[in-house]
Amino acid sequence: MKFGVVIFPGSNCDHDMIYVLEYIMEQEAVKLWHKDKDLQSVDIVVLPGGFSYGDYLRSGAIAKFSPIMEEVIRFANKGGYVYGVCNGFQILCESGLLPGALLHNTNQKFICKNAYIKAMNNNTFATALTDTSKVLKIPIAHGEGRYYADEKSLKDLNYNKQILFRYCDEDGNVSEEANPNGSLYNIAGICNKKRNVVGMMPHPERASDDELGNTDGKVIFDSMIKVLSA
Repeated sequence: MKFGVVIFPGSNCDHDMIYVLEYIMEQEAVKLWHKDKDLQSVDIVVLPGGFSYGDYLRSGAIAKFSPIMEEVIRFANKGGYVYGVCNGFQILCESGLLPGALLHNTNQKFICKNAYIKAMNNNTFATALTDTSKVLKIPIAHGEGRYYADEKSLKDLNYNKQILFRYCDEDGNVSEEANPNGSLYNIAGICNKKRNVVGMMPHPERASDDELGNTDGKVIFDSMIKVLSA
């Protein structure tokens, strides 16, 4: 399996992602610089977390104009798999590959802590092996993680089962108290209608190594490998 990890100026979770893909998941991972025009025949494109272009203007708003994003959009529109984490999720929304936007957290502060999420369904390449009854503890680290979309988009997301992850408490209860950033419907991750583009705010790459004492995020990478290898 060949993963392509896009690196923008300001990316700071790219090597975390590459480490997990190469050393934990034992997959090939290639670096794709933001000025590249060649995706190097990867099986899946990964947009990692960080602060692309310093998060000036809006998070992800400048990155969408990077030369490589033309190729990523073309790849996705042809059915290629694309996965974005945190800033990668923001870039996917800004690029129009996913609906909605990520706004400033309701407390107007950067939040860095463990959060609890649960998968809403397992019919995407990133959730295929998830147990919808199991709570996952995955770190978050963002200042603009509040998912927002207009009413029609939210209805479509619900109707098409595009909401993949919701914030919850340790017991799996989806509630306002368990919502760390004010995201509508406690949304932590979504997919597009074709289900080949997935974005999420929590960082599963930070919860995939035994050395860190938490491997709850590994199931997401296991899911990808299973689906893409089929």
